[in-house]
Parts: sequence; C-alpha cells; structure tokens
Amino acid sequence: MEFLSNINALYVASGFGVGMIVGLTGVGGGALMTPILILLFGVHPAAAVGTDLLYASVTKSGGSVVHSLNKTIHWPIVGKLALGSVPAALATLLLFNVLGINSAGTSALVSKMLGVALILTALALVFRGTILRAYAKRVGVLSPQTTTILTIATGAILGVLVTISSVGAGALGVTALVLLYPEIPISRIVGSDIAHAVPLTLVAGAGHWLLGSVDFALLGSLLIGSLPGIVIASSFVPRTSDRVLRFLLAAVLTAVSIKLLA
Repeated sequence: MEFLSNINALYVASGFGVGMIVGLTGVGGGALMTPILILLFGVHPAAAVGTDLLYASVTKSGGSVVHSLNKTIHWPIVGKLALGSVPAALATLLLFNVLGINSAGTSALVSKMLGVALILTALALVFRGTILRAYAKRVGVLSPQTTTILTIATGAILGVLVTISSVGAGALGVTALVLLYPEIPISRIVGSDIAHAVPLTLVAGAGHWLLGSVDFALLGSLLIGSLPGIVIASSFVPRTSDRVLRFLLAAVLTAVSIKLLA
C-alpha cells in the first residue's frame, strides 16, 4: 500500500507518453524523459538523469532479452562498446563525486550537456541518410583494427554523454554503428545498441544511486506508465510514417535543447 501511495499520476502519464514515442520511433527515452522531469516537474537535473538511467536499464533489459532470443545482437560489438563506455562512465561518476552531485556546478554541467546531446540526437535523426551517404563516398571500408579502435572510442564518448545527460545511447549510438559496420543488418545494429545500453545505464545509474541522485518513487511511477505505452505503440508502427515521426521528434528535441542552453 505504501508503494501505491507514492505513485504520482502526472509521472505515470509522462511515462506513458514517452513510452508511446519510444515504441513508435525506437529513440527518445532519455532525450524526452529527462527534459520533462527537469523543465516541467522541477526535478533536480542530477536526480532526473540518475532516475532516467535506472529507468533505461530496466526497459532496455527487456528489449535485450527479445533481441537475444531473435539472434539480433552482435555480441563482439557490444563488448567493444562497453570496453570504452563503462570506464568512461566510471570516470565521469568520479568527477561528479569530486564536484558534488547536487552542487550548482554539477546542475549547470548536466543542463548544458543535456542540451548539446539533444542537438546531436536531433541532427542524427534528421540527417542520418545524408551522413551515411557522405561517409560511404569519402571514407569507404575501414580496416578491422581501425573499426575496433573507433568502436571503443564511440563507446567512451557515449559513456560520458549518457552518464552526464542520460541521452545518446539511442540515435547517436545507432548512427555511429551504422557508419562503422555498414555490412551488418540494421536489426542487429539496433539490437547491439540496446544490449550495450544495459551495462552502460546500469553502471551509470548505480553510480548516481550511490551518490544519492535517484528517486525510486519517481522511477516506479515512470515505469508504470511507460511499459504499457511501449506495448500499445508497437501496434501502430506499421501504419506510421517513420520520416514524419523522426522529423517531429527532432523538432521537439531542438526546441527543448534551446530552452536548456539559453
């Protein structure tokens, strides 16, 4: 009964809305949930990020199980990404510990990095096709050694971005992997990206928890709303224009980023 008394209807509704968008587009979890918590509900930036990270680890664990059963995860890619992202996440958490997770400096850092991550995500959504064509024309096929180094470096960049802002593992991760592994089917790219997000968000979220920046009552309310939202949205995917959804989501992310960076 105590758990039920902690459920906030507005948080549940927000979780449901974001869950619907994630179900339709495959991205937008951290990119929408964290700004909503900060701008609409006044949640401290560090608490919003920490809570969203554990939220992501739970939801993406379920997605990873499905992708694993469907054999749409390329585990060597997951391992290389994690080799860069997990140490980067731990180093970022150490920085938070030095700065003070609830300090004004940390709050400003989170807000600004969140704005930058949202801009990058919006660009990846809108210009993914253009980026892929330009890359294929100018770069071509990379050697296995170079691909491995760049995959680890991509993981490190995602580790920093996700730990600070909870944004980046979706659209940015998938775009980077498509560039690095053009021969791998997109279904395995998406599955690998989701599987990699689990250890990254779990480590980063656990770090935020230890630093005292996770609201578990808020987390429960978000999950109650988002899980049904994702399930319901899945039935609409075949009838929804991917191009329209991506541009709409990019427009929202750009508007939010301008607000955060102002």
